[in-house]
Amino acid sequence: MPQSNDVIVRFTNVQKSYDGETLVIRNLNLDIVRGEFLTLLGPSGSGKTTSLMMLAGFETPSHGVITLDGKPLNRVPPEKRDIGMVFQNYALFPHMTVAENLAFPLTVRRMPKADIEARIRRALDMVKLTGFSNRRPSQLSGGQQQRVALARALVFEPKLVLMDEPLGALDKQLREQMQIEIKHIHENLGVTVVYVTHDQSEALTMSDRIAVFSDGVIQQLAAPSELYEKPSNSFVAQFIGENNRLRGKVVHMNGVGCKVAMDGGVTVEALAVNVPGVGADTTISLRPERVKINPPKGSCSNQFNARVEELIYLGDHTRVRVAVCGHPDFVVKVPNGEGVPRLTPGDEIPVGWKKEDCHALDAF
Repeated sequence: MPQSNDVIVRFTNVQKSYDGETLVIRNLNLDIVRGEFLTLLGPSGSGKTTSLMMLAGFETPSHGVITLDGKPLNRVPPEKRDIGMVFQNYALFPHMTVAENLAFPLTVRRMPKADIEARIRRALDMVKLTGFSNRRPSQLSGGQQQRVALARALVFEPKLVLMDEPLGALDKQLREQMQIEIKHIHENLGVTVVYVTHDQSEALTMSDRIAVFSDGVIQQLAAPSELYEKPSNSFVAQFIGENNRLRGKVVHMNGVGCKVAMDGGVTVEALAVNVPGVGADTTISLRPERVKINPPKGSCSNQFNARVEELIYLGDHTRVRVAVCGHPDFVVKVPNGEGVPRLTPGDEIPVGWKKEDCHALDAF
């Protein structure tokens, strides 16, 4: 992660409304650090793409200021912002060759021909397309077209590269391959990247930090591991990865810990992450891989009897759905390498988890 005091982009009190009434972006304050890979993540309509489009210059803030290297961007047209852009649909010129597509942003900047040719060679080598200079987009696969679009965004060495769902049109295997390639290119070049996606696994794979959007507000901004392991509210816990949610009421608080009463008279011990106090309704967040089947005695502060409802074999793990604590759709992920106990629907089994893995959050 680059130095946090070297800010390249700053959103200050930025709002956006398309109709003058409804705010799509609500008072956005965000610093983007030079050289980092920042992902704007959220469901459709959450405000992530609008934020990116305002930074690119294709939308104008209704209120507030966006700066790049300390200079306000509000009145700067897109082509003057020194920003590279990669779109989901590639946006390549179909009548141009690969080399001509890459030359276009250099030509409009009036670069010498020799410099243009050298930059094109470097860019094609960077995306592993040396020898493809004379092909047209129609002669390329989807993954190759995406590489050309990425090379075109980087060829003029911009201060900042923006990517709007760039892998959305690719199949799963190619998408995962391109995630790693883009990550490696970013690491090698050190360029600042702002990336928009609704795919949480993609965000976890590629990012230095992730800003999780909902309803025009950043719900949490943190490194991928912190978002997954320490969600600050129920929305983030539910949106990032699979998550068991248990609803209950806080009946005791003790420093950072609490006890939560569930339906059926059972009590769960949890970390008090986002609850106001005793008597408050809460949603407990617990990752399926943190739950143990047949835990050793005394190893878990929470241990209950559960009924097996369903087993699904998924290659590297088995997904066991159980009914426990009044919750009929509680999921346990058991790695198959550890040996899955022989279970059948209807079996009664003990399950357990540690208090540290169980987060009491806002009611959701």
